[in-house]
Amino acid sequence: MFESQVYQQRRAALRQQTGSGIILLLGNNEAPANYPDNTYKYRQDSSFIYFLGHAHPGYAAILDIEAGEDYFFGDDVTMDDIIWMGPQPTVKELAARIGIEKSFPFARLKDFVQKAIAQQRKVHFLPPYRYDNQLLLEELTGIRASLLKSYASVELIKAVVNLRSKKDALEIAEIDKACNIGYEMHTAAMRLCKPGVSEGYIAGVLDGIAASYGNMVSFATILTQNGQTLHNHDHSHILETGRLMLTDAGAESVTNYCSDHTRTVPVRGRFTARQRDVYSIVLAGHDKALELARPGVTYKSVHLEVCKVLAQGLKDLGLMKGNVEEAVAAGAHALFMPHGLGHMMGIDVHDMEDLGQVYVGYDDEVRPSDQFGLASLRMGRRLEEGFVITDEPGCYFIPALIDKWRAEGLHTDFLNFDAIDRFKDFGGIRLEDDILITADGSRFTGDQRIPITLEEVETFMNN
Repeated sequence: MFESQVYQQRRAALRQQTGSGIILLLGNNEAPANYPDNTYKYRQDSSFIYFLGHAHPGYAAILDIEAGEDYFFGDDVTMDDIIWMGPQPTVKELAARIGIEKSFPFARLKDFVQKAIAQQRKVHFLPPYRYDNQLLLEELTGIRASLLKSYASVELIKAVVNLRSKKDALEIAEIDKACNIGYEMHTAAMRLCKPGVSEGYIAGVLDGIAASYGNMVSFATILTQNGQTLHNHDHSHILETGRLMLTDAGAESVTNYCSDHTRTVPVRGRFTARQRDVYSIVLAGHDKALELARPGVTYKSVHLEVCKVLAQGLKDLGLMKGNVEEAVAAGAHALFMPHGLGHMMGIDVHDMEDLGQVYVGYDDEVRPSDQFGLASLRMGRRLEEGFVITDEPGCYFIPALIDKWRAEGLHTDFLNFDAIDRFKDFGGIRLEDDILITADGSRFTGDQRIPITLEEVETFMNN
């Protein structure tokens, strides 16, 4: 947790930007894995962490906008709880740590909400993503659980996005810590990447490194020789000479701030000529994003420029043809990169996406596209100082997608399918760093950059 004043200032800003009425913030509860006392590893709601600091389950808060007062709700532990869990702070003590003077048993939450409804005051709440909180909101508000997302407060969503998008110095320091853990994870993967080693073993080591720092991975680790599958969580294969190992993994700091990096390395520590060619194209796109990302520039425009780098490189290899600008405008390059350049980073690895991507990555100026590939761009809006975003271009050879496009005759003016077919056994390459938008450009987060150039990777893996 940060100092109490941090949370008080954040809540004051939230009240000021939301309008009128009351703001209802629900924390998460523990979720049973297979019976009530055996739960999944607990993770608090990120907006609850941002405004209230506490990572404990079973709490809620109300912010009264007009009165300028905050109320904290939860239940004190019983003796049975103490026997199994040890002494715990009281609800009143937890509230005081974040500058809230008034705390109540959790059952009183309904009284406050019902009173506001009776007074015809607006009850602002965020879109619920957990079923238990959907049921709770239904009980509190009378709105059917299936309709709650449509009743979520747009004013509150926009206020939360506005406040959480720009990271302050305290947050940046925590993201740097998470990236330092990420550095250890990825360099460990490079050391272990040898023929005969199982993907599952390396993935387990990475998860253990994250856990050893007191928290956990920021998302389920992706580690695979089949990098053509974008989110491949299967770790069942044994590493083979001549293949590429794609590792997309990150860590959470103890304050829940996240990292997210991707590296793709040769299993035996040396790239083949064909791998070097494709890797160099992806790295050039990655560096192009770093060159262009700065305040005032839309990330959609950066994405499209990176796509042109990809298309030009593939044209030079004979896999694409025709005018590069026209190819990217038509979306032909998306055969090789069917995803966006990046997303917001913060307390969530895909920061605030539970609030609705149209509010987080887009705005009234920059709107989402429905074109294949570009439609998957999570972050398109104009960059501002303090944003932390990912830069993650890739190049993938997906046999099923190649066959589909060829059969449908898609983009034959720009794609050399005969040459592309010879790459169906290639797999995929993705390179990803987390970058902070500064006053005049961007910088990497974390104290050390994970080896990324061809020379850096080969030198590291062979030493």
